[in-house]
Amino acid sequence: MSIKKDKYFISLANNIAQNTLGYTGPNPSVGTVIVKKNKILSFASTSATGRPHSEVNALNKISNKDKKNSTIYISLEPCTHYGKTSPCVNQIIKSNINRVVYSINDVDYRTSGKSYRILKSKKITVRRNILHKNSKSIYTKYFYTKKNNLPYVVGKLAISKDYFLKDKKKFYITNNLSLKTTHILRSRVNCILTSSNTINDDNPKLNCRIYGLNKFSPKIAILDKNLKIKKNSYLINNAKKNRTFLFYNKDNKSTIKYLKSKGVVVIKTPTFENNLDLKYILKKLYKFEISSIIVEAGKLLTLSLLNNNFLNEFYLFISSEKLNKRGTLKIKNIKTNLSKKFKNFKLDETFLDKDNLIHYY
Repeated sequence: MSIKKDKYFISLANNIAQNTLGYTGPNPSVGTVIVKKNKILSFASTSATGRPHSEVNALNKISNKDKKNSTIYISLEPCTHYGKTSPCVNQIIKSNINRVVYSINDVDYRTSGKSYRILKSKKITVRRNILHKNSKSIYTKYFYTKKNNLPYVVGKLAISKDYFLKDKKKFYITNNLSLKTTHILRSRVNCILTSSNTINDDNPKLNCRIYGLNKFSPKIAILDKNLKIKKNSYLINNAKKNRTFLFYNKDNKSTIKYLKSKGVVVIKTPTFENNLDLKYILKKLYKFEISSIIVEAGKLLTLSLLNNNFLNEFYLFISSEKLNKRGTLKIKNIKTNLSKKFKNFKLDETFLDKDNLIHYY
């Protein structure tokens, strides 16, 4: 197969991976295309739960006869380790596929570079690092989490044109298109990080309410140092439906007992500079297979995460409207601070009507 054709089919595999990015649980989104005599026999992505993997999904669609002497194109190096499923490399070997092409090496130490040696030892032709720059952009978040053993954290704020976070007369600052965009962002992460102050003030649902994406509503993590959360809040009363973690420091036996009865996972947390230790919290969430987080909180928690370099990206929604005397909780110099923290930003005005969205990364 020529390099031109290999690039074409790897490009298809990368596009498939891109389409399900953020929707494959703790596992990376991978695209697979199986080709024989220049004809596509099968294609697949990683399942929504993270399993089965894309290679297995693609292989299961075709007969053993079709698999034999075909080429499998994969956006990411196929796994070689035993976890909750057997290695994809084993499935490829059993299928009698005689050629494997993948775009980029996995950074997971259990697999990285190993599939090449295993496949070659079975007399299977292997070509790797095809369009790897494109794949690298797809796996930015996944590579970060594997290298750092921390979730990839995305910040988000909505402000008025004159930089207020709250409107005394209306609940929402931005328009309906901005709100829907927030729900899409929620659907693409494993967890929403918030504070008891935000819950007590707004009683939010913090789920995805876009038809078709509601099943991707993320888990919830609440920071509540002194256990001041209101017991009748929506999130506490629905903790059994959607896994909810609460991080605290000050003991209150009756409150802890009540939260546990509601299904909340309660975690005592050390403090750092008189606040809950954010790094401890992120590490703990990562151990619960949470690899991506969006922060939906107020001024204090958002700025603390930003100033301590825990944010990997940031979405700033800016309303077209000035609030003037209707506004409360002004957040000064936020755009300046974000520009200092992030190398790149993109201003999106095309789909939010009069609102603006600045994406910092």
